[in-house]
Amino acid sequence: MRTFEEYEKLAEAAHGHMCAGQILGLRLALCGVKLLGLEDPEGKDRKRLVTFVEIDRCATDAIPIVTGCRLGKRALKFRDFGKVAATFCDLQADRAVRVAAKESAKQRAREMHPEIVSRNEQQMRAYREMPDQDLFDIQWVRVRLGPEEFPGYKSPRVVCAECGEGINFKREVIRDGRTLCKACAGERYYQPL
Repeated sequence: MRTFEEYEKLAEAAHGHMCAGQILGLRLALCGVKLLGLEDPEGKDRKRLVTFVEIDRCATDAIPIVTGCRLGKRALKFRDFGKVAATFCDLQADRAVRVAAKESAKQRAREMHPEIVSRNEQQMRAYREMPDQDLFDIQWVRVRLGPEEFPGYKSPRVVCAECGEGINFKREVIRDGRTLCKACAGERYYQPL
């Protein structure tokens, strides 16, 4: 594992700036991997870890810096719950822990550093200093992943009977005996023009 300062530099480079959300994301990920007992999530433990993130904000950019989990490696999963939270799943040990930022941490930051005018600077400093129990709610959870969710999973590629696009990782929908992609089955997030 790296020092916190090293993680900060990597997070700043990846995200483009340093902010309270980045500090929170780093701390959140460090807490999760520590609770799972993973000593080297970017190295020897990297194939053991899958991480679910629940928000598409600054904290989410910092989490892969610590965990090594990436969307392209199928080890980072996004579920848009709008919460500064992540669930860290140890595939080998079949256990998972969800770590969520406490809403009270913002008020605690104001109390800790009233002399700092900038809220971002105030929160950055406090989030570096706060103990995990003041910063996070921690809950052991069960996450059931099918084999198609695991990094490295291979499956036959199928073709949508409607649009002709290829579909990977068992994401197809069978409707009335036809193989469809999720978009053609009615789960489209876009509208064709």
